[in-house]
Amino acid sequence: MQDETKRLLRVSGITALVVIAVGTAAAFLVRDQIGRQRRNLFNPLAIRRMAALEHVARQSPSVDHINLLRDYVAWEPRKLLRDRARTIVRRMERQALERAGPVEEPVG
Repeated sequence: MQDETKRLLRVSGITALVVIAVGTAAAFLVRDQIGRQRRNLFNPLAIRRMAALEHVARQSPSVDHINLLRDYVAWEPRKLLRDRARTIVRRMERQALERAGPVEEPVG
């Protein structure tokens, strides 16, 4: 019985290490993809910029994303992509305000 318990603990430990390793690898992969899509936002090929723009559009609103898209709007030469980016910025700003609530002026 004791040998079976040791074997079960060993298998459980190995399984836990594998799950942690796979989770870590997946996190690095996702992080790499996000960085790659941000770089592609300023790619010379319009099709890559469109794909990157749609990738950013699926992200949750944040100050970083909104600022990145504002920079993109100022840089983008194609009207269609600029307009799409503006739409995404407005949506992200609205969602960010809904989460944060109204901004109050400091008293004093």
